[in-house]
Amino acid sequence: MLNLTQLKQLKQHLGAALLLGACAAPAAFADPLLSIAATPKPLPFGTTVDLDVRIAGISDLYAYQFSLAFDPAVLQLHFYVEGDFLSSAGSTSAGVAAIDNALGNISYKYGSLLGAVPGASGSGSLVHFGFKVIGTGVTNLYFNDVLFLDAGLNDIGVQFGPQTLAVASVPEPEAYLMLGLGLVGIAALRRRKVAL
Repeated sequence: MLNLTQLKQLKQHLGAALLLGACAAPAAFADPLLSIAATPKPLPFGTTVDLDVRIAGISDLYAYQFSLAFDPAVLQLHFYVEGDFLSSAGSTSAGVAAIDNALGNISYKYGSLLGAVPGASGSGSLVHFGFKVIGTGVTNLYFNDVLFLDAGLNDIGVQFGPQTLAVASVPEPEAYLMLGLGLVGIAALRRRKVAL
């Protein structure tokens, strides 16, 4: 039998263990993360860049959908290619319901495994978007209509938020040419002044 002092110590140790377990639980069971990786960074003006939509830390992913809003004054969707994460678990069906470069919206990008197979687990690429960079500054991309399902067609909670991208202002080749011609002109004027 435990005496009163030992019982109090046991309660304190159990309470501390439960508190530590409660603090560690959210990190151990955090929702998967939906994010965008941009290549290159910052985005160079006037080029086509790859935006990779990635999922990290997911278990049993069978199907997904999301919409993506972007600033049409900065980005214009040029193409998209399916990522290899979902297809690593079997045959897939994928597509996009609508693309609107005027409003800056990719509506209902979806992907699903086919047949009675287990879902994909781990981390990887869902889709690569190729955007033409037509403006400068800082722009945000927003996920909405997000739905992720496991092989039992149960919801999978996913973390996501706005993604901020910076666009570098890179002078066009014509600007470099004009600068070079201006410098040559200034040098010629100086030589002429010295000769007089």
